Amino acid sequence: MSSEQNVQVAKRWFEEVWNQRRTETVYELSRPDSVGHMEHGDVTGPEAFLAFHTEFVKTFPDVKIAIEGVVAEGEEVVVRWLASATHGGEGFGCPATNRPVRFRGITWMRIRDGKIVEAWDAWNAGGLMQQIQPRSR
Repeated sequence: MSSEQNVQVAKRWFEEVWNQRRTETVYELSRPDSVGHMEHGDVTGPEAFLAFHTEFVKTFPDVKIAIEGVVAEGEEVVVRWLASATHGGEGFGCPATNRPVRFRGITWMRIRDGKIVEAWDAWNAGGLMQQIQPRSR
């Protein structure tokens, strides 16, 4: 596939998986042996990713991810993104605060034959945790 086709796969991932909550897209765009290197550790395969996704969306039910930039060369696509959400559910060891949160990240994907075979996420998990920690009175 061309770099432009791989960019379209990456854009579909963010729009459909995260913004539209289309879990079937996870199966369409990944393989059983796809590996995601995420802030909390590696996940392999669609089911492992969906377990994380379900927990994340439960914690941030209105999360939306805006793509701010994309660079691609061959099989590799890098997406710079901004997530906005409300901390509306208990998760990550914190009760819901109902506070708005924003955090940026970068996802580097390796795409082969229209499937994401490996991806590396780097985002400000520490900054997110600071935003959702209960505040002292």
